[in-house]
Formats: sequence, structure tokens, C-alpha cells
Amino acid sequence: MLFVRKVSISGYRSIRSIATELENLNVFVGKNGAGKTNLYRALQLIQSAALGNFAREIAGEGGMESALWAGRRIKGQPARITLYVELAPSQDSRTSYTYSIEAGAPGPVDAAFPLEPQVKEESISFFDGKRTRKILQRRVPLIGAVDASGQTHEMARNLLASQTALGSFDEPGEFPDQHLIRKTLCAWRFYHDLRTDGASPMRKPALAVTSTMLDADGGNLAAVFATLAHIREDTRDLREFVDAAFPGAELEIPPPGREATFTMTYPDFVLDGGSRRHFEAHELSDGTLRFLGLAGALLAYHHPPFVALNEPESSLHPELMKPLAKMIARAAQDSQVWVVTHSGELAAAIAETAGVLAREVVKEKGETRVM
Repeated sequence: MLFVRKVSISGYRSIRSIATELENLNVFVGKNGAGKTNLYRALQLIQSAALGNFAREIAGEGGMESALWAGRRIKGQPARITLYVELAPSQDSRTSYTYSIEAGAPGPVDAAFPLEPQVKEESISFFDGKRTRKILQRRVPLIGAVDASGQTHEMARNLLASQTALGSFDEPGEFPDQHLIRKTLCAWRFYHDLRTDGASPMRKPALAVTSTMLDADGGNLAAVFATLAHIREDTRDLREFVDAAFPGAELEIPPPGREATFTMTYPDFVLDGGSRRHFEAHELSDGTLRFLGLAGALLAYHHPPFVALNEPESSLHPELMKPLAKMIARAAQDSQVWVVTHSGELAAAIAETAGVLAREVVKEKGETRVM
């Protein structure tokens, strides 16, 4: 998997143009409405190009009319969303790849729905330490791609203008570089919808299937815990952070049958026989369940190359900011972590724990900026 060195976003919602270099741990803090979520969503759009559902993601936001830069535009220039990511084998590697995609609204003669995005340009470049070479270039209706032997092929893949070229590459033997880019982006994980309401998927038992990473909605949380306890047989980190967040409490993970479950016990709740009362997932407070969901995301068996958290402090008591910061710092030892938050307390706790200062996200005259 590849390390994310730089991300550039332009023409997207409140973002006219932002370029930011990334480290192992990246924290962005700002007030509500500053555009933090737009930074997060732009990363999801980069991944969606690799997954092949870029057009669907834009449509889900209301179409190109809603997704395009909302401010004043230069007359005569076409409105475009441009996304760019630089990837490298390691943070200090001399070699690197870049992937870029530019999308716009359909033209008057295009065979497309009026609000769906059309891919105008798309490319992958490889820098070998001395020179840069294009290894994928979309030229409608053809795609030029460099294979494993260094030969360039012009291919007709019958792509619609709303489909991405990157999403069509799944040939690791013939096109290993393009496959590596796609595989890396597809492996990113985003967590913003860990619901804690009564119908939350995290409150329900999970099918007893080995689960090495948490699903985006947290629906396999019990299976993630069971995998750590009964497949990996190592829950030290998990129990350490649960105890730090809820002193004296214990997370109980019984061997699963058809379904995996978990409970919490607390020193203040003891039954007549002297044993602790077990609180099932549907009984837990919103804050407790939210923290356990984040633990599942950050401490799972396998570490994704890149983890993005959007306002992880939601539903959490201020006393949980320090344990959460320590858990984020621990995860950043094995994955790149991107955090957007409006909690100055969480940002300060991360700075104290990991020595990483948050970058402030502000909105000036309707434009999101990173200070």
C-alpha cells in the first residue's frame, strides 16, 4: 500500500483551491460551517473514482450543480471539480505516483442526465526520482496505459463519460502500477456515520464472521471485537483504552455462536451474588457506544493504510477526549489518520499526546481555507 503525501482539491463546494501535505497523523479543526466536511468528502470522492462509483457519489450530493464551487467564477472558464492525490511507497521515498481527475457538467450535446458529472480529464503519473511519465491518460474514447514491461497501449474500454478509467483497471499482472493505485485508494476507510440511536447497527449482534476491519456503519462491531478476542487472541490495546475511558469497566466478549455479541460491566453495578451486571449493546449510553465504535475502527485486527474520521467527538463527554486522542495516536503508528473536528479540546489532547498540531479550517468570504 502507498503513503498519501499530498492532496489537492479545487472547485468543490466551498473549496475554491486547497493543497495540503500529509503526515502520519493529520488533524483539522474548525467551527461548524467552515467546510471541514467538504475536505473529508473530497477524499471520499477520490476513493469513489477507484471504486467506480464517482458519478453516483456526486449524484447523491445533489448533482454537479450542488457539488461545484459555490462562489464567484471566472467568466468564460468552465466550472470544474479537480481532485489530485500524490502517493508514495513511504513518506521519504524518492519515487511517487499522482492520480488526478477533473469533472464537469454535461455539455449541450452530451448524452447524459443534466446534473451527473462527466469526466473531462483523468491521469496517473509516475516519478522515478528523475523524471515524470504518464502511465495512464484518458483520451475519450481511448485510454492510454503503460503495462508492466513499459509499453504503452491504446485501449477502448467503452467507458461512458460519467465512468472513471481508474475504476476499470483490475489487472495486477498486466498493469501493476494502475492496480496498485486502485487497490490503495479502495483500501481507505471513512467513519462518519457511527450512529448511536436505538436502531444503530452497532447495538445489534453481528454475524459470527471473522472481521478484520470495521464496516463504515459499524454494523460488524461485535464481530470485530470477537475477532480480536478469539481469532487474534489479543485484546490488550482494546481493554487498555476501555479502562482509560471508563475506569473499572470491562468489555466482555463471549465466544460467538451464530452471532457475535459484547457486553459492558461496571464496578458500581453488582448483583446479589457478587457478580457484575452485564449491560448489552442496546442498553449502553450513546457516548459509551460511540467510543466503542471508534475503538473498533482504530484498533481492529488489520490496519487500513488510511483512516478518516469526521467529528469523532460527537456524543462523547469531554472527559473522553484524552482517551480518544491516545487511541487516535496509537492508530497513527500503523495507519495514516485524518481527523476533522470542531472540538478544540480533542485537538489539544492530540497535540499533547502525539505532538501533532491541528491545522485550522476557516471560511473567509464563503471560501474554505486551511491555515
